[in-house]
Amino acid sequence: MRLLLAAGSTETGLIDGLSAAGASATVMGYTPSADAEILVYGRPTAAPVTPVSPTGCPTPAAITRAVREVVGFDATVLKAGLSESTAAPTVDLAADPGADVREAVAVPDAVGIYDRARQFGATLPDDRVLIGETIPGGTTTALGVATALGAPIGVSSSLPRNPLERKRAVVETGLAASDLVPGDCAGDPLAAIRAVGDPVQAAVAGVAAGALEAGVDVTLAGGTQLVAVATVLRHAGIDGPLRLATTSFVADDPSVDLEVAGDRFDLEVVVTDPAFERSEHVSMTRYCAGEAKEGVAMGGALSLVAPDEMAAVRRRIEAVCERLGVDGETTAEDPRSPDARGDGDSP
Repeated sequence: MRLLLAAGSTETGLIDGLSAAGASATVMGYTPSADAEILVYGRPTAAPVTPVSPTGCPTPAAITRAVREVVGFDATVLKAGLSESTAAPTVDLAADPGADVREAVAVPDAVGIYDRARQFGATLPDDRVLIGETIPGGTTTALGVATALGAPIGVSSSLPRNPLERKRAVVETGLAASDLVPGDCAGDPLAAIRAVGDPVQAAVAGVAAGALEAGVDVTLAGGTQLVAVATVLRHAGIDGPLRLATTSFVADDPSVDLEVAGDRFDLEVVVTDPAFERSEHVSMTRYCAGEAKEGVAMGGALSLVAPDEMAAVRRRIEAVCERLGVDGETTAEDPRSPDARGDGDSP
């Protein structure tokens, strides 16, 4: 079994009101690179930041890494539009960072990224893969693509107060700039990504398509950003069995209806509750308060944990966070709980 992490960037994540109030463009750019290094090495090695919110909530990469240390699985990072380099070894899909979806074209090479990722997915030697993402701004692009396809979905947020109206306004502006109305891209999902998506969507969809065609068991590891990828796959005519593995934090989000999404896109939905309420460490209490919820394949990784191993995973999360410099104390209280990653399922 292998975990594949598609890491990329989009200027959409820098739009006012979507990204964290205190996050700079520089920090946002390094977040996916740092996530990749945490997954692979257990800590950032070249990236100059550790993504942690002002309230002390760490990136979901810390949780995914903790699961990897307890359960053990191979991990491969896909370079899918990074704006900053990473020291993690990567499979380079020759993707540029995504543009602001309010421009006429957000991902000019959506078709090329998808095709290259599909070729890679078709060559995987594994029987089973989990595919996740790290890209700030990803739930807004998810909403954009689903809307362009005529299949709007409820999208989550890494903030307890989901800025849904702002996301919808951004998507509406983006569709207008691309001379589209909702549903115009039905049956042509790569056109939707090109107009109002991000490069990570093209990468994840391509790898999943190639793997499914090769007979590999595919799990989309994440929240509503991966539901949008499932929408892309179904509109592309990919009808193989698909599973979505996410967290109880996404499932409990009132903005999201995973049961409807599962029925609409023929998804087997697996929800894992890691029982973070049993810990007093900030790395878990902030998730219980509504921050982060998902990202960096966190839900997929947690789905691998046996019930009698979850306590060990919670202890390992504390150890990983100590390694990352997260001391266990809440450092600030902000009613919006902003973080350093933007508006995605992942902080």
